[in-house]
Amino acid sequence: MRPPASLPPRLGLDPARMRLPVSQEWRTIRDHVVTRVPLPAGEVDAMFAAGRFHDARGPLPADAPYVSGGSVWFHRDLPDEAPVPFGIEVVHRDEDVLVADKPHFLATIPRGRHVRETALVRLRDEHGLPDLSPAHRLDRVTAGLVLFVVRRERRGAYQNLFRDRRVEKTYTAVTRYDAALPPSTTVRSRIVKDRGVITAREVPGEPNAETRVELLEHRDDAHLGPIARYRLTPLTGRTHQLRLHLASLGVPILGDPFYPELRDVPLDDFRAPLQLLATTLAWPDPRTGERRSVSSRRTLQAWDDPAGWLAGTARE
Repeated sequence: MRPPASLPPRLGLDPARMRLPVSQEWRTIRDHVVTRVPLPAGEVDAMFAAGRFHDARGPLPADAPYVSGGSVWFHRDLPDEAPVPFGIEVVHRDEDVLVADKPHFLATIPRGRHVRETALVRLRDEHGLPDLSPAHRLDRVTAGLVLFVVRRERRGAYQNLFRDRRVEKTYTAVTRYDAALPPSTTVRSRIVKDRGVITAREVPGEPNAETRVELLEHRDDAHLGPIARYRLTPLTGRTHQLRLHLASLGVPILGDPFYPELRDVPLDDFRAPLQLLATTLAWPDPRTGERRSVSSRRTLQAWDDPAGWLAGTARE
């Protein structure tokens, strides 16, 4: 159900929808709302007085009768966020999709402490696209290509492309170089991600994750020592799959705060980004079958500017 026209997006962010249970327990909508939102009753009353709660017809007064099975929309208060000091570039745009070249440290969608400083909210706001939605996601610390669907009615077609693995994706990563590793290998493992746990892990069992790993080049750097640049082709899409698979090979991605060991890095520390880039995307147009292909214009600092990247790892 779409939000009411009387409550448009704010900073590119749609209002939250609260579904009202099928029940006769509450006399007014306000009586129910105070049981649902983690705010003092006085603050809820102030929100009603300011016209911040809407139904399909418009703002609701505090004494509006409860509507069993109905819906209420409102904008949540936004958390304090550290501005991500990097821009987001659009590298492809047509009537159905927009492909953005996301910087490191910018989350794809609003979640938890990241709302305004997300690719979705920025793009909706900057390009006037209130129905924009992502067909897939990248980790906040990963840079590169993300495909967004422009029109609401086309979402399913593009989400199905990703579900059916008809989208070709490649990534580039920078790691330490290990001459003992073959120049090309395929990693298969079983990855699980427990709810409420920030990291994923590999466990025994039937593989559900597969990554093709190809060495592109390596060199001895005066600052970082032996380093390598890999092309990664994920054949599945498990959480943190590429990061886990390279760590399992003994060559974790430079700058990874999760693998092989979890490190506490403040959300406003932008100095040493994870050296992982979503480099290419290719897909068949769902209507015409024509193949589309785009490439990231970003590079990885540890390869292009090792001294600068290394300086960023020196945390107090």
